[in-house]
Amino acid sequence: MKKRTLVGRSVARREDPRLLSGRGRFVDDIALPGMLHAQFVRSTVAHGEIASVDLSAVRHVPGVVAAFTADDLALGDITAQLGRPLSEYVPTAMPVLARDKVRYVGEPIAIVVARDAYAAEDGLEAARVSYTTLPPVTSEEAALAPGAPLVHDEAARNTLVDVSLFATDGIDEIFASAPCVVHVESRTGRQNALPLETRGVVAHWDDREEQLVLQTCTQVPHQVRTVASRSLRLDERAVRVVVPDMGGGFGQKCVVGREEIAAAAAALRLRRPVKWIEDRKDALSASFLAREQHYQVRAAFDADGRILGLDAEVVCDMGAYSCYPFTAGIEPLMASAEMPGVYKVPAYRVRGRAITTNKAPTAPYRGVSRPQYVMVVERLFERAARELGLDPVEIRRRNVITDFPYTGVNHLTYDPGSYLESLNLCERLVQDEGWYEKRATAAAEGRHLGIGYACFSERTGYGSTAFAQRKMQVVPGFDISEVRMDTSGAVTVTTGTMSHGQSHETTMAQIVADELGLNIAKVRLHQGDTDRITYGWGTFASRSITVGGSAVRLAAAKLGDKLRAIAAARWGIDADEVELADGAARRRDDTSEVLTYEDLADIAYLRAHLLPKDIEPGLAATATFDVFTDGTFSNATHGVVVELHQGTGQVEILRYVCVEDCGVAINPQVVEGQCRGGIAQGIAGALFEQVTYDDMGEPSATSFMDYKVPTAHEIPDVLIHHLETPSAFTETGAKGAGEGGTIGAPAAVLNAVNDALRPTGVELDHTPVTPETVHRALNLEAAS
Repeated sequence: MKKRTLVGRSVARREDPRLLSGRGRFVDDIALPGMLHAQFVRSTVAHGEIASVDLSAVRHVPGVVAAFTADDLALGDITAQLGRPLSEYVPTAMPVLARDKVRYVGEPIAIVVARDAYAAEDGLEAARVSYTTLPPVTSEEAALAPGAPLVHDEAARNTLVDVSLFATDGIDEIFASAPCVVHVESRTGRQNALPLETRGVVAHWDDREEQLVLQTCTQVPHQVRTVASRSLRLDERAVRVVVPDMGGGFGQKCVVGREEIAAAAAALRLRRPVKWIEDRKDALSASFLAREQHYQVRAAFDADGRILGLDAEVVCDMGAYSCYPFTAGIEPLMASAEMPGVYKVPAYRVRGRAITTNKAPTAPYRGVSRPQYVMVVERLFERAARELGLDPVEIRRRNVITDFPYTGVNHLTYDPGSYLESLNLCERLVQDEGWYEKRATAAAEGRHLGIGYACFSERTGYGSTAFAQRKMQVVPGFDISEVRMDTSGAVTVTTGTMSHGQSHETTMAQIVADELGLNIAKVRLHQGDTDRITYGWGTFASRSITVGGSAVRLAAAKLGDKLRAIAAARWGIDADEVELADGAARRRDDTSEVLTYEDLADIAYLRAHLLPKDIEPGLAATATFDVFTDGTFSNATHGVVVELHQGTGQVEILRYVCVEDCGVAINPQVVEGQCRGGIAQGIAGALFEQVTYDDMGEPSATSFMDYKVPTAHEIPDVLIHHLETPSAFTETGAKGAGEGGTIGAPAAVLNAVNDALRPTGVELDHTPVTPETVHRALNLEAAS
């Protein structure tokens, strides 16, 4: 194996000098000659038929250039498909602009284009939309009630997905005879991914290239190109999507939105650049949301605490529409397929449903159902431990997978991991800091300290095989990379993934520089440009390094082979007698014989007559990579210590310990950043964030006054310890690290809160855990 000199080191982030000095270039920084600004007339009712849309007054507002409805633009709908029968999946078309019906407050109905953003806002005030209001469906109970109003006429009982993936024979008998059966019912709050940069686009027509160019902040530029070309009825060649610097995405931007397509249509119609930047109110209320899920799960255990079976009902509120390309199946299918997680579950039955309601649609958000089902499963183990008189960590020890590869009852094969090792180490780190003694001391003083754990895996490196198992009609998976060297010996690498804060410019360069024996400063990454990148599926599901990084390494290796071949031809030796290091080719038997990369590039480009006939001119190599297994599985254990404050019900996190294993960490500092950021978002879901609606479907959290977001004061310092179990299924040995922090945090925090509530007899299974809830529980104890 090639000696690693850069991979595994915390190389300084190459993005930082540009971003930290204010030289980054985001969508809202883009200004083009003659640029116009767009805003959207949005529905003010959650459910209704559109009686009329009158934009006549809008067009007379000073500064307004144009205003368009769905009829004006005649755009094709956005429809996400699964290859499942209608009994399992009902496709629903999402119009770019609502035509006959509105299905949530904030749904775009018309686009107003003006000379500046203020005039566009003024234009919105002049729009007149009349509705015939319909009863809104704002909850799971209302959606599934007999005779409920239908959000989509074609979706009976407001159900988009209803799939039973697994049902072990004899599972009812297992539960009937089990010495211990525990049940958890859990609901999790609807959340917003809250990227620092809201969504936005600048669209313009390029006459010279005969292309519609969209500069937009998306995690999936090629998918945006596909949808835009189809909706606008253009050849795909005639659409170019370019992503500048991006201020976060977290999954919210890995689906195709409606507004960028409408803005592109306006630019095409007017032949002038059009910019749309989402304001924070629309981002909170009308953008893609996530997470609202309901679990009813039973677990059967034997007398020694070993799990015998798992029986689950999962209902996910997906809002008004399926997201493209993942569909409304993304959350229930993820939960159903992966719920057994790190535990040896011998029998399993699950039903997963996605319902539609009159709320903003949902998209994948960091973790995608795993924070929810991990929380539920971890609560089951806590409850079983209490029922059986076992230590909560010990019951996990008896059940975690230890022999690999392991094929679970869910038909997934888990590659080697450190499940037991991470659990043991996390417990020891908490013990060594004296938190068990501090908990006992606090209890004697009448204070409420709790310790909680969560042990879990993060399935990463989803390839085409994994996505095909969901029966997606659009099947993500592979990635393509090109690595090319210019005449100066510098290298440009392309990737189909898209960084929105994960340091791709650094980590991809580390992989290439290591493979070619090159100074990292000589490597430049290109991403997010559909004209420069052959094809790519973008960034989601922790796939960037596992899949994208593997393609990059393979392409760099191919280029390295060509460099060795050229050098070998010059020296009249075999290519395997040439090694690459320090920016040059050397003979293994005589290291004084050197051809620098500039020398080799000079031959390949400027003196190609010197090349043997079997070597083509130029220095470029392309490679693809796909994962044809069930993926890779990162794992971690989180340990949390909390204190509950009696007077306020406040939950204070005193300590947070994370022991994680993502295989080979290309850049440990970057991995730690991913862990800390993910944990912060997991804590947010556990204790703070929730989008709620009134009975008429009006969102209640449309500003940060109402949507509670944790600050640096609420997020503790995190102790991170790395384990390393290299993956055999990726070219670098890496597994994904992007979502693990978010997956483990809600379960660990909730378990710690419940541990602190032990004297009260109250157990909490819903998130977010609010101060009001904790205050009531603590004061129940005080009153008794």
